[in-house]
Amino acid sequence: MEDLSLHILDIVENSIRANAKNVEIKLTEYKKENLLILEINDDGQGMDDQTRKQAMSPFFTTKERKKTGLGLSFLAQSAEESGGKLKIDSGVGKGTKVTATFGLNHIDRKPLGKLDETMKCLRVTHPEINLFFNYAKANNRGGR
Repeated sequence: MEDLSLHILDIVENSIRANAKNVEIKLTEYKKENLLILEINDDGQGMDDQTRKQAMSPFFTTKERKKTGLGLSFLAQSAEESGGKLKIDSGVGKGTKVTATFGLNHIDRKPLGKLDETMKCLRVTHPEINLFFNYAKANNRGGR
């Protein structure tokens, strides 16, 4: 994927397929630590441990009639290319939180892309979902 807004679109679509009614997206720049952190938190059906462990494999998907699930594996690759990582916290009936960290100024970090258009697209195509978006800039993780 070319930019982070497309990753966000894909992951939120996963949340919606998992019956989420509330999805929170946080994108925070931490200048001093040279970090960009993307968090997508939903109240969907969540994943059991086995599914969570397989979720980043490009050869695993829960979608019918598909043989691959590239969204999370592409996001993990994008994070790793910039010196970051991807973490998934999930539990059955507890929703899912996807956290991707990126080197803020790393040459291989994907651009943010058209975040406003991504949010508009999600709101128009899924008006039944409570979608929250927060973009912040901070000096460090301990304060603003």
